[in-house]
Amino acid sequence: MEWLENAVYWHWWVLGVVLVILEAFSPGVFFIWMGVAAGAVGLVTLLFPELGWEYQLLLFALVSVASVVLWRLLLDRHPIETDQPRLNRRGEQYIGRTFTLDEPIINGLGKIRVDDSTWKIEGGDCAAGTRVTVVGVDGVVLKVENRVE
Repeated sequence: MEWLENAVYWHWWVLGVVLVILEAFSPGVFFIWMGVAAGAVGLVTLLFPELGWEYQLLLFALVSVASVVLWRLLLDRHPIETDQPRLNRRGEQYIGRTFTLDEPIINGLGKIRVDDSTWKIEGGDCAAGTRVTVVGVDGVVLKVENRVE
């Protein structure tokens, strides 16, 4: 039964499963890579049961960091494409749209009613009733230009 006392590999596999389950309840993709690292350390300790706990923790830390970094590099090179790239970037959804000013733009600043909300705008001074086109976004401020018709 001495092999059972030295069989710590399954502890790493349990930790790996717990981390993968934790990933299901957290935003982003982070814990899954730590779960993969725990599984890898479990495999290494199965093959080399005499490996000390210090080296196991060091290996877990190294594989965790390496897997997260490699995933981020892969994601940067091959981004996930979506059919709604401006989702959660509400201001960018208005780029290219034209609106009529209810209030004038004074000293480069004003407000505009867009759908069901009011947005701050920046652009050249112009009177109420002028048609402006949204050409950019800076945080929560829409950049507009006077539309010449």
